[in-house]
Amino acid sequence: MVDLQDMNLSYEQVAETIIEFGNRMLEEDESAEVWEVASGILAGAVQFWLYSRQPCDDPFCQACADISNAERRLQTLLRETHNLAEESDYYASAKDVYAGTA
Repeated sequence: MVDLQDMNLSYEQVAETIIEFGNRMLEEDESAEVWEVASGILAGAVQFWLYSRQPCDDPFCQACADISNAERRLQTLLRETHNLAEESDYYASAKDVYAGTA
């Protein structure tokens, strides 16, 4: 197991660590369901993301404008999630309904 306290983690390193963690959970527990593991990881990531995006004490802070209330935080989270999904190698699948073939 990696000691995260000794690392200066980059965005890519954190993402890779989470992927490796999910894969390790599936390898170590044959009864684990991939969707359950993925949903649990996503739930934790959403909780941590929301925790990290709390606005400061200044209600007029420009830096906090996009996260100044719960609905704005959710919209920011959904935009970021949408962009990350579209950038993923797994976004489109040859098995998708209506996937074109050439």
